[in-house]
Amino acid sequence: MDGLIIDCFAGGGGASVGIEMALGRKVDIAINHDPEAIRMHTVNHPSTIHLTEDIFKVDLTKYVGYKHVSLMWASPDCTSHSKAKGGQPRENGPRILPWAVYKHARDILPDVLIMENVEEIQKWGPLDDKGYPIKEREGEEYQRLVRSMKLLGYDFDSKELVAADYGAPTTRKRWYAIFRRDGLPIQWPEPTHSRYPMTGLEPWKECGDYVDWSDLGTSIFGRKKELAEATQRRIANGIRKYIVENPNPYIVKDKRALAFIIQYHAEQKTGDSRGQVLTEPIKTIDTSNRYGLVTAFITKFYKTGVGQGCNEPLHTITTSQGHFGLVSAFLVKYYGTGCGQELNSPLATITTKDRFGLVNVILDIKGEKYVIYDIFLRMLKPEELKRMQGFPEDYIIDRDINFKPYPAKEQVTRIGNSVVPIMAQKLVEANCYYMKAGERRRNILIKSDRDGQIVFC
Repeated sequence: MDGLIIDCFAGGGGASVGIEMALGRKVDIAINHDPEAIRMHTVNHPSTIHLTEDIFKVDLTKYVGYKHVSLMWASPDCTSHSKAKGGQPRENGPRILPWAVYKHARDILPDVLIMENVEEIQKWGPLDDKGYPIKEREGEEYQRLVRSMKLLGYDFDSKELVAADYGAPTTRKRWYAIFRRDGLPIQWPEPTHSRYPMTGLEPWKECGDYVDWSDLGTSIFGRKKELAEATQRRIANGIRKYIVENPNPYIVKDKRALAFIIQYHAEQKTGDSRGQVLTEPIKTIDTSNRYGLVTAFITKFYKTGVGQGCNEPLHTITTSQGHFGLVSAFLVKYYGTGCGQELNSPLATITTKDRFGLVNVILDIKGEKYVIYDIFLRMLKPEELKRMQGFPEDYIIDRDINFKPYPAKEQVTRIGNSVVPIMAQKLVEANCYYMKAGERRRNILIKSDRDGQIVFC
């Protein structure tokens, strides 16, 4: 079919590239109020008509004319619906953005309209005078939107889907709604992956496969500026949970190291660790770079560990590999009158008082004794987050169409705001298979040295 494809709230292009992956053709029109989002979208979709306009004010009939619209994708801002807002008041402006979707559906009547948002949108209702949702009226506005769409002639169905179940290396969970008025049935893609064995499906993808292991960061010891106490606590909690107490820690091949991810969010309780192992998909990626990669280097333990008494200074700490007595091994919180613990026992409860000390921990990995001799830390890179969000390897996020560098912070923001491309691909494949025009072509951006012309292949 030759009908138009429109991506509302286009952002960095997650839905657009997913549609392209499904149908082998680029979207015709992309809309976003943010020029930075349009910058990233343009470099990857140069043939698309880009509208940097308010979603409520833009007149799509002006650009559509008398052409038929086959598909419209819409991912309204979800921050004022999300449970991540906690007990904070909501802003009514972003909450009403789904009504812009209805406005354009009424004006141009696409055959298929797919929406994506947080699952909490199903509780969308009015706010009180202080900006808090009125509990007794939860879901009123959501139901009104669905009824209004049905009055336009649309059939409707919705589901909450986890991206990891469809082959994305992220466990991002979202509400998806499909509206269609062409008489064809609404279809939901079948999961292809599962976190559980014995299901007959492929296992969830490991986010560790998307890490650049050539860059492990820098040591947390001996820094000019000491790490924040909260960061040290997260590292200590993570090493306890994901290495010391984990019978199968993630082993970095050829590096003699163990690794895990920490999240830069407040822990839920003392001694808890907000993070994850690298054998699972990454948790939801948001607009801030909140993921840190922790790598603990290990070496064979050759001498008998003896520990030390509570009434003596901490023993000399060395960083030599191989044969040693005590090494710079572990961060652990302890009370002012405490002294650490036995070397061959699990790490004791990590408290939130006083200062950090260093203690040795002997690890038993597949029958071999090891000890941690250094710990490295770095933030995940935008390119890593891009791949973990399910973007194609060739998707351009670091520069615009004029080869102007794109700041790392903006890259992360665009990724965090994006639809998981694989989800758009699967939903469009299931419902718009008759629109397939071929296969997606890789993005290759070339700037000619001779005349400065930019050529896309």
